[in-house]
Amino acid sequence: MQIYEELKARGLIAQVTDEAEIRDLINSGGATFYIGFDCTADSLTAGHFMALTLMKRLQEAGNRPIALIGGGTTMIGDPSGRTDMRKMLTKEDIDHNAECFRRQMERFIEFGPGKAQMVNNADWLLDLNYVELLREVGTHFSVNNMLRAECYKNRMEKGLSFFEFNYMIMQSYDFYHLFKEYGCNMQFGGDDQWSNMLGGTELIRRKLGKDAYAMTITLLTDSNGKKMGKTAGNAVWLDPNKTSPFEFYQYWRNVGDADVLKCIRMLTFLPLEQIDEMETWEGAQLNTAKEILAFELTKMVHGEEEAQKAQDAARALFSAGSAAEMPEVVLAADCYRDGRADILAVLVGAGLCATRSEARRAVEQGGVVVDGEKVTDIKTSYAPEDLAGEGRVVRRGKKNFCRVRS
Repeated sequence: MQIYEELKARGLIAQVTDEAEIRDLINSGGATFYIGFDCTADSLTAGHFMALTLMKRLQEAGNRPIALIGGGTTMIGDPSGRTDMRKMLTKEDIDHNAECFRRQMERFIEFGPGKAQMVNNADWLLDLNYVELLREVGTHFSVNNMLRAECYKNRMEKGLSFFEFNYMIMQSYDFYHLFKEYGCNMQFGGDDQWSNMLGGTELIRRKLGKDAYAMTITLLTDSNGKKMGKTAGNAVWLDPNKTSPFEFYQYWRNVGDADVLKCIRMLTFLPLEQIDEMETWEGAQLNTAKEILAFELTKMVHGEEEAQKAQDAARALFSAGSAAEMPEVVLAADCYRDGRADILAVLVGAGLCATRSEARRAVEQGGVVVDGEKVTDIKTSYAPEDLAGEGRVVRRGKKNFCRVRS
């Protein structure tokens, strides 16, 4: 099976502009393609996983990736999927975030002469003359078509700033620049980027009279249609200082039964034949599939040793009720009132519940366990000395837990 057919079999391809041409380019190793990453944080997230693994698959098939760091576009912010305007970052923040991205990408992609490249669109976008850009690029964009684009629909009712309206033009110009300067003939992105990506292909065809191609990949969502890669309202980061290897492992270990095989197919590098055999798995076998998923992804991000430690710790926790390797939280001082922290403050402070109301419901429904004993009284409280030393293992439900210390 060639690489394009494998991408389809794994359920990765959402939309393409010219399927026959794209198939031939990718299968022959003739694609020089880019994927953009805006530097809105100092770490990539599990939400970037699809793009990173796609770049790895295509590079192994002989194609050449360009990782585009959005040092320039981050100064505007992509309105796709947003109901409000993104926080504006300083250039120093963006430069720092870009360097963090580079270090994480190197675990997936091989950079070097004749291999993958990393470029930053700040190098050309920040020096553009506005009037020249309007004359050279703006004349090729229809405002009517732009307003119909999916990426702007969520913002029209609440108000779309002219500032953000320029994002499509900036992203299109990126593809145009990369085509001219780096021979980049293909753009990949999530399927929420389709309108922006079409803008780039059309700009190249109109300005240069040459063909360029775009393909979107399926966004990773759970069976309820929510984007995967978040937990308790927070992102699942690739930086071990923001999401520990154990927490990362546990996130994937806890995916729903309906989603585990989809995730294995789309994100891991296990042979399709092996995955096909899992399609008949059910019951306890699905837990085995979840362990396989969690181990494979943790190994890719944090290395095999950390993946094995996380798996051993998770198994120890579920079999013996405790483990040395598990997420730890030092309870903040403001969680204490009159020298004690009640169970609701402990749950919120540990990140196991988002609010005290949610924590109250968890306790009242019998879903909270501390050191193996169920807590049913919301007035249960702990002094700092109760959480000293090894602290206490606090669990909400069967799958969310951490060690809480003072």
